[in-house]
Amino acid sequence: MLESLRNKKILLVVAHPDDELLGVGATMNKLILEYNCEVRVVILGEGITSRSDTRDTKLWEKDLQTHRANIESARASIGYSSVGIYDLPDNRFDSVDLLDIIKIIEKEKAEFKPEVIFTHHGGDLNIDHQRTFEAVITCTRPMADEITKTIITFETPSGTEWRSNTDPKHFLPNFFVSVSEQNIEAKIKGMESYEFEKRKFPHPRSPEALKISSQNRGISVGKEFAEAFCIVRTT
Repeated sequence: MLESLRNKKILLVVAHPDDELLGVGATMNKLILEYNCEVRVVILGEGITSRSDTRDTKLWEKDLQTHRANIESARASIGYSSVGIYDLPDNRFDSVDLLDIIKIIEKEKAEFKPEVIFTHHGGDLNIDHQRTFEAVITCTRPMADEITKTIITFETPSGTEWRSNTDPKHFLPNFFVSVSEQNIEAKIKGMESYEFEKRKFPHPRSPEALKISSQNRGISVGKEFAEAFCIVRTT
């Protein structure tokens, strides 16, 4: 499967700044460096304002500027070719018409023409992740003229594994990518760029936890490090 991604144009569609790193950063670094992939990131939401009782972008204006600067530092750590940044309300995607989210992704698809899209697992606890997945699936219907032939979802630490154990929408990976320690370090370096998102151990977004998670996924498939994915569709 990994070889089939060689030389492909990949669109990585995520809800928030840092989501382009957490579950997928090491794999993207490998695909860019070793498989000659061109990867564009689309970040749909601004990622901060839900930390206030009401959404007030004026209140968060300085921090939002910092957040956008952090996106560029993270981009450079992984090697993404470009990033499209939007400002949908953080943790309030359910207040946005699904069609409006679809239109953003359709525009990005039309301009970039990706053969592959990576995005969030549709069963994540986070509502923005859920809506992002729904929008991607809706705008990539398997019609005869659809250019995007492959849809792959990833897990997001502190968003995927926190769903209730009794919930049927758990992430069940069917595709694992073996990555190097250098790929993991690139992911961690990118994550450390985010002043408002990085956390201390044992939080799932801490450097130590990200490395341990990659080790756990690697152990499950007989490798030192790996990231896990679910292939939704490929032709």
